[in-house]
Amino acid sequence: MRKITKAILPVAGFGTRFLPATKAQPKEMLPVVDKPAIQYLVEDAVAAGIEEIIFVTGRGKRAIEDHFDYSFELDKTLVEKHKLDLVKQVRRISEMAKFSYVRQPLPLGDGHALACAAHLVYDEPVLVMFGDTLYDADEGPASQVLKTFDKYGDPVIGLSAVDRQEVSKFGVIDGLALADNVYEIKQFIEKPSPQEAPSNLVAVGIYVITPDVLHTLTMMKPRPNGELRLADAFVQMLAADRPLYGQELIGTWLDTGDKLSMIKANIQLGLKNKEIGADLRRFIEGILR
Repeated sequence: MRKITKAILPVAGFGTRFLPATKAQPKEMLPVVDKPAIQYLVEDAVAAGIEEIIFVTGRGKRAIEDHFDYSFELDKTLVEKHKLDLVKQVRRISEMAKFSYVRQPLPLGDGHALACAAHLVYDEPVLVMFGDTLYDADEGPASQVLKTFDKYGDPVIGLSAVDRQEVSKFGVIDGLALADNVYEIKQFIEKPSPQEAPSNLVAVGIYVITPDVLHTLTMMKPRPNGELRLADAFVQMLAADRPLYGQELIGTWLDTGDKLSMIKANIQLGLKNKEIGADLRRFIEGILR
């Protein structure tokens, strides 16, 4: 089976839930402790063996390109000030992987974003990571879904169990439980009501997709609003009896898609940070007294 070496990270959204903070700054560049949220995803992908990161960007996303590029001026300043530990950290960002960028000219859905990058992955299976999916886990979510793909060779959706009342925010699956938290998916429903949802297992924004998924997206008729959605491609594939698997991810999902979740992510990872963890814990305990 062909080894997966590329990942697509769609980052063209407007981040409206974080306005005004995202008026001139990409949501993906908002910090979680001491790194932008998007860097956690890139590090997770690289740790899983990914060698090339393909960002699907849009207007106002230049900061992402600059962050993963080499900065001569910053490097020179840090060397002159003998801050060699910081030099190493900063240089590592641009050296982690090969970075490519493609523009999504209009906000026409997550499926359209993936289709914009199809020419860069050709006939290869590819890891897909959306920017809201941070995990606090011993084994990163990228490694978990890639292992499942290696075993079955078919598309994989990363899953998490949520409160039943929350399912209407996500794509929800119904499936046959296999070994190792894996499900053979029989049904995929986007944003059902709690009463209609077949389970409380939802897609968290990390996938392994195969060339036929991209082919389905490029051939699919858009929704009435002009959008192409990855969920619709999955529904079409299931209708055609195409195998589709789900991996319930082990670890704590730190959904950074809204303000409260972002604050929770900062607290959880901040408590584990060697530099500030102890002080943060004392601060929180002081508030709760």
